[in-house]
Amino acid sequence: MSDPALNEMIWQIVASIPPGKVATYGQVAALAGCPNHARYVGSTLKKLPKDTTLPWHRVVNAKGESSFPKDSDGYKRQLARLNDEGVSFRNGKLSLSQYGWV
Repeated sequence: MSDPALNEMIWQIVASIPPGKVATYGQVAALAGCPNHARYVGSTLKKLPKDTTLPWHRVVNAKGESSFPKDSDGYKRQLARLNDEGVSFRNGKLSLSQYGWV
């Protein structure tokens, strides 16, 4: 499934997440009008170019964790960017009640 209009909606929602806040893939999917399509949100964000200015790093899984493998560059970049925005992790997790956007 690839829907350009849905992709645009996902990008707009992710662009709206303020610094220091996060949303889950499922929340972004629901806001885009496609509940239960969290994986689609992930695959859409995965296709972004490396030099994108879209704040993809503000989207995490439902457990408050990065979905990247722990030792990957993506994982390190995501945690570093969130840390720069004041989001702190404990044992690889962030508090969704503290940092959640929606």
